Order: sequence, then structure tokens, then C-alpha cells
Amino acid sequence: MQHDRALLDPTPPADEQPRVDKVFAMAEEMLGFVPAGMRLYGISPPLLETFAGTVGYFRGGTQLSGPLTAMIRYLVSERVGCRFCIDLNETFLAGMGADLDAVRAARDDLGKAPLQDERERPLLALALAAVSDPDSDKSAMVDAAREAGWADRDIFDAVLQAASNRAFNFVLKAFNVETQDAFV
Repeated sequence: MQHDRALLDPTPPADEQPRVDKVFAMAEEMLGFVPAGMRLYGISPPLLETFAGTVGYFRGGTQLSGPLTAMIRYLVSERVGCRFCIDLNETFLAGMGADLDAVRAARDDLGKAPLQDERERPLLALALAAVSDPDSDKSAMVDAAREAGWADRDIFDAVLQAASNRAFNFVLKAFNVETQDAFV
């Protein structure tokens, strides 16, 4: 269900505005804009900095490719219906050269996900299973990821990307941050 406006005003405490401005300036430099989801975090500068650090890690500190992490976020968001994150990650994937028909086809068939390397497919499957059915036995999926050449840290990173994104989706939906113009 889409709503017209966000439920919270993400204005930070006045004495912490410089912290928020610094993070937003980095986002603007990297992306060309500050996503509304990040603006929401401005209400809590310490959490904004933590969130930005996590985003930064997944943009360059992990062995996982940008298309893989974007597909994880996209498919997690699609499964919980977070319109903001679906649209944002489609934009990121298109900017990385992915065919949007293939991206959208992956919603129903992970085998169609446009990944850089077939070795990434077991990580994608594991990440999605981890958040959709966390109690199921994933030992075979972890073994498949290892057999594809992934280290335990890579496996952890893929699952954490999915879990973090799912939590982010729920926060955005809870406060009606469903479009880029949620705070306009």
C-alpha cells in the first residue's frame, strides 16, 4: 500500500546537522543524489553513519560484485514489496548494464538473474533462502557456495546483505518512505 507522505520528519538534532551533512555529501558524490531511505536515517546521525559504512562496505569492501549485491537487494525488496528499494535497485542494475527484462524475470526464476559469473548463483540462492526461510537447513547451500569457490566471509556477506536489506525494507515501509519524494 502506497502512502502520500512519510510518517517521520528526518530532521536531525541541530547540533548534529554537520554529521548528517557529511554523510549526505558523500552519497551525493557517489550517487548524484541522496536516496530518501538514507534521508530517513538522518533522524539519528549515529545510525546514519553506521548505515553509510555498511553501504560503503558493500560498494567496495567485499568480494561480492555490485550486480550480485544489487540483485540480492532487488529480490529481497521485491519479496517484501518495498517499492522504493525495488525501483532504486532496478536503476542501479540498469546502470551496471543489466537487462531489466532479465532482472524482472529473476523474480520467478533465479536462473535468469543477470549475474557477472555463474559462481554467484549459489550465493544469491542462499541469501534469499536465509531471509525467506531462516529456520531451514542451509548446509547444502553453504556447501554449494564453497564448492563454487566462495570463502566463508563471502557467504556471510551475501546473507548479511539480504538480511540488512530486509530490515531496511521494513523500516522504510513502517514509516511510509515508499518513493524518492517521500520528504518533499
